[in-house]
Amino acid sequence: MTAAEIRRAFLEFFKERGHLIVPSAPVVPQDDPTLLFTNAGMNQFKPYFLGLAKPDSTRIADTQKCIRVSGKHNDLEEVGVSPYHHTFFEMLGNWSFGDYFKRESIRWGWELMTEVFKLPKDKLYASVYETDDEAEQLWRGETDIVPSHVLRFGKKDNWWSMGDTGPCGPCTEIHIDRGPQFDNDPNAFVNSGSRRYIELWNHVFIQFDAQPDGKLVQLPARHVDTGAGLERLATVLGGHNSNYDTDLFQPIIQAIVDKTGKAYSNEDSGIPHRVIADHLRCLTFAIGDGAMPGNEGRGYVLRRILRRAARFGRKVDLQEPFLHKLVPVLVDTMGQVFPEIKDRHAHIARVIEAEESHFGKTLDRGLEQFETVITSLRKSKSLEIPGEEVFKLYDTFGFPLDLTQLMARENGLTVDEKGFTAAMEQQRARARAAGAFKTAHHVSIAAETDVSTTFVGYDNLSVSTRIVVLFYNPDDGMIVFASEQTPFYVESGGQVSDIGQVEIQTDDGPLVAKVNDVVRRDKALIHTAQLDGIHPVLQTAADGQAWLTATLSVPRAHRDPTQYNHTSTHLLHAALRTAFGDHVHQAGSYVGPDYLRFDYTHFSKPTSDELSSIESQVNEWIRGNYRVTPQVKSLKEAQALGAMALFGEKYGDEVRMVEIADDERIVSANCAAAAM
Repeated sequence: MTAAEIRRAFLEFFKERGHLIVPSAPVVPQDDPTLLFTNAGMNQFKPYFLGLAKPDSTRIADTQKCIRVSGKHNDLEEVGVSPYHHTFFEMLGNWSFGDYFKRESIRWGWELMTEVFKLPKDKLYASVYETDDEAEQLWRGETDIVPSHVLRFGKKDNWWSMGDTGPCGPCTEIHIDRGPQFDNDPNAFVNSGSRRYIELWNHVFIQFDAQPDGKLVQLPARHVDTGAGLERLATVLGGHNSNYDTDLFQPIIQAIVDKTGKAYSNEDSGIPHRVIADHLRCLTFAIGDGAMPGNEGRGYVLRRILRRAARFGRKVDLQEPFLHKLVPVLVDTMGQVFPEIKDRHAHIARVIEAEESHFGKTLDRGLEQFETVITSLRKSKSLEIPGEEVFKLYDTFGFPLDLTQLMARENGLTVDEKGFTAAMEQQRARARAAGAFKTAHHVSIAAETDVSTTFVGYDNLSVSTRIVVLFYNPDDGMIVFASEQTPFYVESGGQVSDIGQVEIQTDDGPLVAKVNDVVRRDKALIHTAQLDGIHPVLQTAADGQAWLTATLSVPRAHRDPTQYNHTSTHLLHAALRTAFGDHVHQAGSYVGPDYLRFDYTHFSKPTSDELSSIESQVNEWIRGNYRVTPQVKSLKEAQALGAMALFGEKYGDEVRMVEIADDERIVSANCAAAAM
């Protein structure tokens, strides 16, 4: 059977038995801060198990997208090596919320496996919890399983709990014996970790509430929660040796073969193909559901996954960004079942390409550095990569720790994790010290009531002014200062703060520093800048709080595109209100020199035709070259003229109203803080 046929047969089987078929929840949890990713079919139903909400039906079935890459489910190093470990997989499941219980669950489970999927009865085993007499009797009485194939196991294998306390209960699992060709060890058996005996379907019977003292109290309603991995079912029902041989993976693997000319094998030479195929699925579904690669949390998990895939690409001579080119193959394979990846495929591909391109610039240099390190180790006959070298690969070349560990294992080496952790902590300590320096002096400047900065950046991108307060940290070259005037825009209304430079005049000549941050503290605009080298003359000036003359400059390459994007948000806002109505309001935004993002309130997702119409309207206004007129008015006057207050802005009595209009009508009028 194909994966699509298995999925369809499973859902139709339970639909015929009164189950409501619901869509998969996103892999990025919407309202569960305890999870980085949706990692099980039951995640979206936790409120029902906890009694916090009522389901639309007491019987539900679905296929759930799952990602397991962290915590106790972190089997990343097994992906591509093992035939059935994945970062992304589908979980077929059915649920009963206070409706049917063990009898129906076991009977239907057996019926589906043997009568619909036609699995041989003499090859199937059922495991039950060691004290669950009821489940064992039901297996023996409600099915024609071989009696000796009903086995009892302890808490490790056949007990499920949501946590240390809360809903829990015994479970029963269906396993299959695939034959000695998978493992001829005479000790191989169910739950032994053997590839010969694998679990296919887990049925959890949630009937207890675990108390803090360990006592189990019967729940007022009993529930069923089952989960069967589609990839494993596709392997068994398709007669394959590995999940990667199924039609869920083969189209991607064959595309890799076509791109590289490297033949695929189930042996070690096929590990790169398998890793890339697996990681592509994980990245595509995560990004499609709203996650983005980044430096923290789920973002860093995705970054690790992508960088791992990029490195395996080098193993099959893929030197240029390639992952994004495989997205259409996956969309063709799974886009009908999960239309979100089809709808967002262009966005997914762009994100992957940008991230891979960024890492690709340092990947090859990092691999060269790694080779230098192991060459040195071989000469010294050492088998451990020092922690500081591991940290250098991480800090300079962007290699996650697990990527370096992987490459080390391939070369018969280990890594000094303690040394890496120590180097990481030293860096964090430096960052904390810099942050403390910056924060402390922000407060110091704000506390000086006579410090006031005038923003002149609407009319001038460069200004000569006096620095009235300055703090200097010679250890890392950080400068924190406030000046009488500044051309630097401070983040407001979604528009990012300007970056640029400050040229400070000293008796020893000008000192140029890069301004990388500007914040508002009361009446002062406080700049943070970075200076190379140690400059005693600056320290002397800082200690004496001498007033220095400086030139502050913002490059047009930063300000102009940022302004264009800011104006575009106003035009987009007006076009959205024209298309959908006056109920549309801004709910957030990002305005930078690279791109803009505009969040808005509306009751439905726009159609492709609506989006095209909105885009055409904005472009028409841009081509019309309408005049943009700023005026300073009272907030009440501005609003009376139709100006809209924007999300995230704080307004005083006076505001700066920006009007976009032609000779016949006003296209857009928006408020901005007048002090800006």
